[in-house]
Amino acid sequence: MRFSWFAARDLFVPYVSGGFGFFGPLVSAGDVIGHRVVKVGAAAQSRDARDSVLARQRLSGSTPPMTYVMVDIEADGPIPGDYSMVCFGAVIVEPGLSRTFYATLRPISDAWVPEALAVSGFSREQTLAFPAPAEEMTRFRDWLNTECPKRRLFISDNNGFDWQFINWYFHHFLGGNPFGFSSSNLGSLYKGLVKDTFKNFKHLRKTKHTHNPVDDAMGNAEALLRMKQDLGLKMQT
Repeated sequence: MRFSWFAARDLFVPYVSGGFGFFGPLVSAGDVIGHRVVKVGAAAQSRDARDSVLARQRLSGSTPPMTYVMVDIEADGPIPGDYSMVCFGAVIVEPGLSRTFYATLRPISDAWVPEALAVSGFSREQTLAFPAPAEEMTRFRDWLNTECPKRRLFISDNNGFDWQFINWYFHHFLGGNPFGFSSSNLGSLYKGLVKDTFKNFKHLRKTKHTHNPVDDAMGNAEALLRMKQDLGLKMQT
């Protein structure tokens, strides 16, 4: 990846070959003429076209439904790259909660925190026999494309932790994240819904929190459905 800065008087435009920068769509040096950007890349044009279509759909009331995917992960350390995601689970949030996904992944480094790994219930020897991460992330991407091919939203109890691993693994092994660039936090959603930052949603779960990621995602999905059914949360499903 190539990174550089092009300056035009007071305008600074970050440029990374073939991607996006800190301040939006990326441009090349030839795109800066005078003091303004005169064209954007194909990726930005595609995004603008998509946003335009979604805007028209919202106005007409025909916006494709958003699929909420509740995700939970277990890892053997605090950050991806240096440490490994051990396993993860996903549940599509809908009545019945019948569509689930589960994966275990071989370690990607020689480092692990014994106390963190113990939470998953697996030993280091067991994890070394798990499938290759690229295979499992491909399987997850294919499952998402089959079960929710249009609009999907990543949501979890602790998205600061869960999202960083899923996002890193998708980009590292597959070159892109089918969830895009954002996620939602279930706890924050509940606090806003009840207008109290001291409140916790966990009493809304039915499934016991076992640190099996499918169980934990299931309990969180149950809580989100309760927010919709009992507390009046408006959400597209």
